[in-house]
Formats: sequence, structure tokens, C-alpha cells
Amino acid sequence: MKTREELNKALVLEAFDTLFNKRDYKAAERFWSPNYIQHSAHIAPGRNGLFDLIKATPPTLRYEHALVVVDGDLVVLHGRFSGLGLPVNWIAVDIVRVQDVGLAGVGDADILAWAAANNRIILTHDRATLPDYTYERLAAGEKMPGVFVLNDRFPIGEATREILLIIAVSEQPEWSDRVVYLPL
Repeated sequence: MKTREELNKALVLEAFDTLFNKRDYKAAERFWSPNYIQHSAHIAPGRNGLFDLIKATPPTLRYEHALVVVDGDLVVLHGRFSGLGLPVNWIAVDIVRVQDVGLAGVGDADILAWAAANNRIILTHDRATLPDYTYERLAAGEKMPGVFVLNDRFPIGEATREILLIIAVSEQPEWSDRVVYLPL
């Protein structure tokens, strides 16, 4: 018998496949409520806004997930949209705060281990200790998805633009086993 989390994961993956890959809008209606709330500024509101966006994309559009995280009824997907006719794939990204995953007050080595186990790039202001622990981890042959160290004087708006640019022009594996200081 499958757990609730396994069922939720399967349900969300089926929803994404139905809408983005099969483009079966009638079947997709059972996954997206008519009262669906869209949080992306570049997509019109509601289920119809999302469906209209997909209808306007090339028929070659495909979605593939890279990572699925499930916590009870919360399912988070990290994946790629390809076939959009763009020079690079569109990577769907989410950000998790250390506090949100139960790592508040945990040491750097444990945070790095969690990030590696969950295939998460770390974004931090900690210039004092986290980079050193990352280099130690790498010297020991332990892999890392990457670490971005933000200058704490870097204005948040500029930092956000730089991170979005990095997301737009690169893919996650390009940052593996690297410590990158922002601004670039």
C-alpha cells in the first residue's frame, strides 16, 4: 500500500504530464481547480491563465522533473521545460530557507550534507565559515550541488536579478562542486 506522500507525488507528476506533455486540457481540469491561484507574474490569473499559456507554447513543449520533494500534502517540483524554441531550457526553481527544512541552528557541515543529499544549491551570506567547510568537503571527495555566497551589502534587487540571470543562462550541474561569490 502506498503512503499518502507517494500518492501525492504520483498525482502531481500525473497532473504535470497531462497538462504540459499530453496537453489534454479536459483531463487537466481535474487537477487544476477553477479557483486555482497563479503566483507567477508572467502568467495570467487562474486555471484559464495557465492553460492559455500552455496553448500558446509550441507543440514541442515538454516538462521533465529532476527532483520531487514531498512533505505531507506539499509537493515541490524542480524541473525543466524544453521545446519552447528558446536558446536554453526554462528551469523551474524554488527556494527553501534553512529554517523551513528544520536546519535552523545546525552546523555548516550538516547543512552541506543536507544540500548534497537533496541536490540543492546553497545561497548564503556566510562568507566566514561555509566556504571553508565546502572546500573541506570537496577535498574529501564529497560532491556538492554548489554554493553561492552573497555579499551582504549587495542590494536584494540586484542580487535577485543576478540569480535569475544565472538560472536563465545555465543549468544546475554547471555549478556542481563550486563556490561562487556574488556579485560575479
